[in-house]
Amino acid sequence: MTLEGRFDEEAGVVRVGSDARQRYHDARGYGYPLEGNEIALAPIEAAHLLYRGDLEAVVDGASGDRMDFRAFAAREPGEKFGVRFLVYADLRSRGFYLSPAAEPWVPDPPEGTVDFAVFPRGKGPRDGEVEYALRVIGERTDVPAGDLEDGVLAVVDEESEITYFDVSPRDPSGSSTPDAGLPDGCEADLLADRVVVWEPPLSLYETTFYGQPLEGREYDEPTLQLSLLEAAFLAERGAIDLDPETVRDRGHEVEGERFARRLAVYTELRERDVVPKTGYKFGADFRTYADVESVENLGHSELLLRVHPDDHVFEPRDLALDVRLAHGVRKTMVFALVGADGGIDWWSVERLTP
Repeated sequence: MTLEGRFDEEAGVVRVGSDARQRYHDARGYGYPLEGNEIALAPIEAAHLLYRGDLEAVVDGASGDRMDFRAFAAREPGEKFGVRFLVYADLRSRGFYLSPAAEPWVPDPPEGTVDFAVFPRGKGPRDGEVEYALRVIGERTDVPAGDLEDGVLAVVDEESEITYFDVSPRDPSGSSTPDAGLPDGCEADLLADRVVVWEPPLSLYETTFYGQPLEGREYDEPTLQLSLLEAAFLAERGAIDLDPETVRDRGHEVEGERFARRLAVYTELRERDVVPKTGYKFGADFRTYADVESVENLGHSELLLRVHPDDHVFEPRDLALDVRLAHGVRKTMVFALVGADGGIDWWSVERLTP
């Protein structure tokens, strides 16, 4: 026997009686129990049961109209109904139970801006374990940097394809030559957009990986070309004989306010024993090496970093582009968000296949 539900639009739920608790909640994790065997379904859950043919109809509690899936979905009951239904149905088809991320569906719902609590396969809302805290948006919904949260972001594009992103705080750290010393006052010249260091010790390049040899790979005692970021960092520490403020001013002349943000990130990474190098070839600010022992034995870089102000607003298509690029070169995409006080929040974003 196929059951019917009654839509209480004011309460925002569809009530189903008879043996609904055993049939839908206990067996398949839909809704939450009411008195007896009655359950309450979120509109998304009711729509999915209509879509599957497990509910025959939903009756409007006010007008008495009987609605099939088409009529119910056309009402778009609830915020972001269209994109949320597509994600709900997709994850159900992958074998997951999921519920609205709110009480009483979930006894201890995840915090933050979360649409669904997704449970591990084989588990449901009463098992006390959440696999993914999931937020759903459409491809044209911008994401302010301040709204990034630990969890999964599901983006539905205009053709109803879904991309899942794992968003998590990042704490970059490394072990790149933490005990290596810097030279003292190497002679250097400031050019238009870089610095040349004359007769530096070999270790400045080969051990601590600053700059690039002017001579290319064929050198005995390299003459180093430094980026303005590298030069500002080294000048501040007295390793080259240039005034730090002069180098920073040149950086501002070359790239404006971005220079201060990028220098803050560069400095923080170096202080965490991570080596940042240009990420230009990958369309990023930096690529990073966590465990540099020597340039001769240099491994692959692990992260690609983009630097933004902390009030940056992400477009989902830009996120998709950055993440796909990083994945294609076997790296993780990290966004460094720099506040007005110089504080930095680090977020990694990766593709996820649930």
